[in-house]
Amino acid sequence: MAKAKFSWEGKVINPAQVGGIEVSELVDGPGRGTRIAWINTGSGLRYQVVIDRCLDIVAAFYNQYSLAWISHNGVMAPRPDSYHDLEWLNTFGGGFLTTCGLSHMGPPESDEKGHRGLHGRASNLPAAVESIVQPDPVKESRLFGPNLELRRTISGTLGQPAIRIQDVVTNRGNTPADHMMLYHCNFGWPLVDEGTDIIWKGTCVSRGLDMDNRLFNSKHNYRKCLGPQEAHRGSGESCGFIDVAADRKGLCMVGLYNPKINLALAMRYSKKQLPCLTNWQHWGVGDYVTALEPGTNPPIGQGVARKQKKLISIAPGKSKNYDLEFTVGQTRKIFG
Repeated sequence: MAKAKFSWEGKVINPAQVGGIEVSELVDGPGRGTRIAWINTGSGLRYQVVIDRCLDIVAAFYNQYSLAWISHNGVMAPRPDSYHDLEWLNTFGGGFLTTCGLSHMGPPESDEKGHRGLHGRASNLPAAVESIVQPDPVKESRLFGPNLELRRTISGTLGQPAIRIQDVVTNRGNTPADHMMLYHCNFGWPLVDEGTDIIWKGTCVSRGLDMDNRLFNSKHNYRKCLGPQEAHRGSGESCGFIDVAADRKGLCMVGLYNPKINLALAMRYSKKQLPCLTNWQHWGVGDYVTALEPGTNPPIGQGVARKQKKLISIAPGKSKNYDLEFTVGQTRKIFG
């Protein structure tokens, strides 16, 4: 990938002066020994990739502003055995992007195919780094489940405030494999603040629980972020399921814009690849977050998706591709 052409061309002998990748291990706390990579795009955008947790992105900053919501846990060491009931929450660090899947996402459930915990195993599985290419921050990894393999490439260009993610999920088993994928993208203060716009085009329906209906209804503007809400202390939350209208190229564009600080984040992805979008709003005191979550399905679980005949199956040796791009800027014009 070529470097972006800026005025530093011919003036810098070492690209690390502008940006690049630093790989290290955490040495203290519950994340001790966890491999991470800090990626500095040289454009004001920098972010933390946790290699030992599916190459998920936890912290992310644009200039002085934080973009991601980080839970009480922060970065924790992976727990590959954490696949029962709500155990996923014990090591969930929030973060800019957490991978849910590869075979299940949604609530815990049991049926004739077995027991599945909240949001699957992917985010608790370490990756193997295949390459790091400097000066442009590119990282690839291979992540194995029992039958499904995730090969992830995270890339960017020095001087450009963008993150590109390319995922390939392949069935390495010899029988068809159930597959679900969801990108749990969690955004926090100061990008998310009272009055921040949640941007998408399309239609939205409440998930259907009473707590969802309180916000996702025709009398409430659920596309504006609220301040902290007493009703969202503890496990209080609201979810809406969005059918995003794609452009002529089949791409969906969603994101957030905070007019107070003129800060915007746009996410682009293929409607064909990821037809569903979930908006999680959790305006807890301190636990203050909203998430935009593109997925193959809403987070309804394997069992419900199977009954709806919307559960994807990947044949042996076959693959599914997913592409996302995040762009950050201090202008609403990034939405076009």
